[in-house]
Amino acid sequence: MRVRKLIDSFNYAFEGIIYAFKSQRNMKIHFICAVLILSLSLFFDLTRLEIVILMLTISLVIIAEMINTSIEMTIDLITDQYHIFAKIAKNVAAGAVLIAAINSIFVAYFIFFQRINPYAQLVLHRVRQSPTHITFIILIVVIFTTIGLKAYFRKGTPLKGGMPSGHAAVAFSLATAMTFISENMFISTLAVLMALLVCQSRIEGKIHSFLEVLAGAFIGIFIAVLFFQLFG
Repeated sequence: MRVRKLIDSFNYAFEGIIYAFKSQRNMKIHFICAVLILSLSLFFDLTRLEIVILMLTISLVIIAEMINTSIEMTIDLITDQYHIFAKIAKNVAAGAVLIAAINSIFVAYFIFFQRINPYAQLVLHRVRQSPTHITFIILIVVIFTTIGLKAYFRKGTPLKGGMPSGHAAVAFSLATAMTFISENMFISTLAVLMALLVCQSRIEGKIHSFLEVLAGAFIGIFIAVLFFQLFG
């Protein structure tokens, strides 16, 4: 009987972990980060103490997130009415998760920075020597920025419509990159004209408003100029 109860207690615990992972977005993020960090640690000669600190830090973040989930579920079970104490309880629990997450960033910095820094410097040097790499990074940043802003404004889809225009952002980021790379007025003019045609097609197709296209163009130009000033 005691063995059965012990097995049941383990089953309940695993069910709780699985539920938190399936239902909580932040838990999935923590889990992915934990897998990436542990995978990264395999490539470096960490001491036993560093491995223990790393495992404790990861466990602390996950435990804090699970306690936060438990508190939120308990409060929602007790009442569906707004109450200042319920708000405070949820905020304090969320604050505990935030502190654990910030602590994990500091731990990762102290453990990995000196080991990663030489490789990072080499990659940065190669990026600076290759405009193609800079342009590729600009495109990635522009795409993720526009998708993030569309999600924030909750309008349109990642690839169609919404604020800002992703097509305009990509078109003008490429036009700006070509201006920096070519240093040729004729090529720059052609690139800008092509970007303007892209913007016109989005407006005429009634996919974007003028303001959305203008915002996308500004974002594309700003990110491209910023990256070429920093790394070019």
